[in-house]
Amino acid sequence: MQCLNSAPRSLLALSVVAALASLWICRAEVGGFTACSQFFYNKLPPTGLGSDGTAQICQRYWNRYHFASLYDRRRRTPLYSAYIFSPEGGTRPKINWMYEPQLAYSKAGPDMMPFPRGPIDQNVVESQAVILDYTNSSYTRGHLNPSLHHSDVGDKNATFTLTNIVPQKEGSNDGPWADFEGQTSNLLTKHCEKEAYIVTGVIPYETDRWIKHDRVAIPEYLWSAYCCPSYKVENVPITNLTLLGLSTLAAIGRNDPNSTEEIVPIDKKKGKRWRGYDVRQMSLKTLEMYLKQRYGSAISIFDNGCSP
Repeated sequence: MQCLNSAPRSLLALSVVAALASLWICRAEVGGFTACSQFFYNKLPPTGLGSDGTAQICQRYWNRYHFASLYDRRRRTPLYSAYIFSPEGGTRPKINWMYEPQLAYSKAGPDMMPFPRGPIDQNVVESQAVILDYTNSSYTRGHLNPSLHHSDVGDKNATFTLTNIVPQKEGSNDGPWADFEGQTSNLLTKHCEKEAYIVTGVIPYETDRWIKHDRVAIPEYLWSAYCCPSYKVENVPITNLTLLGLSTLAAIGRNDPNSTEEIVPIDKKKGKRWRGYDVRQMSLKTLEMYLKQRYGSAISIFDNGCSP
């Protein structure tokens, strides 16, 4: 989004008006990642994802930016959310779910807003997912940017916007995917010395599937990748996580136990509740290969592959 930097110099009143307009436009959160580029490695978002039907959202809450999301307007789900990891602190917040006003009204205020208790504005309903979409749907509200990857209360609260949420099966959300999020948190807390950049997104079905009659698209897989440019290697345990390297790590998780096993195999030994929701850890390049196969274009998640 471009900021208006100039105003007519001949009229003081017009200068003031133009300046105020400039400040307002720069504060807007839908339309560009300029105001929240700090959440991407080297301040550059992933390439190859998105189209004319997507919206770049700087997720703003309590008058500051907390993370960034690329939102698919047609599917009413984010394609990804990008954020900076911080060691977990506190508990999961109890907060009302929120929505993005500027998806409904371009001139609305820049902060995400809690859903009202009564009827919801029809423009909001048409522009994005709402709470009723998930009610009695057999899908949980799955965070792409999870609150447990943050210590600041504002950062945690900001993750509870439906523009950061996708339909996720409970077997994934409370099972292997939750385990992977916890493993990532432990690894980065112990070994990443400076910022750790995380991007988490979805892989749609080849033919879209929906909840609530074409309201919200269901992802077939979730994916995640982190970039830790500065890490320490002392006393690193030899695990699947560290064998793949510390500077980057990626994973794809199943969201459908009936999907084929070419991308993520099924561990038949897992209990019935979690079976079919496996998470496969992989290199960043392998993840980008799978994303290219599904989205049909070359994709780069981190600038220069997270190389310093």
